[in-house]
Amino acid sequence: MREIAIMETPLGNIRAEAFEGYLISLRFTDEPVTDTFLDGVLMDVRIQLGLYFQGKQKTFDVPVALGGTDFQRRVWLEANKVPFGKTKTYEQIATNLGSPKSVRAVGTAIGANPILVMLPCHRIIGKSGQLTGYAGGVWRKSALLELEQKDRIGLQAVLGV
Repeated sequence: MREIAIMETPLGNIRAEAFEGYLISLRFTDEPVTDTFLDGVLMDVRIQLGLYFQGKQKTFDVPVALGGTDFQRRVWLEANKVPFGKTKTYEQIATNLGSPKSVRAVGTAIGANPILVMLPCHRIIGKSGQLTGYAGGVWRKSALLELEQKDRIGLQAVLGV
């Protein structure tokens, strides 16, 4: 059974979709909050995101079911290896996958990441350190990176909220 909840975060609402106990999508949205009565994986998502935005959680253990192509899944899983508070470039991800010339394909796969924040594509940056596109907006990518670099301070200090 497919379940959907819209959750409030300091960076705007997030739409979480689960299917048969697995998170299948996590995206920023303008939809109104609907997460009043949650259980199972969607409750875990809400709790873990809350702790993450408070700077108290650095990894996630929500069960995830990834769609996409084999290449996309390889890119997403490689991006997931980038530690909290660190970044890697698209080129480094391509090289780690054994295909250093596939930088553009890596960028396309990162852009198609269905599980924002929890599969940390926001930690993947351009070669010269610039922040490139992000499905949630580059300003959110910047805020997520700053949150992670401010270890345990949380978004109150980062965004003044």
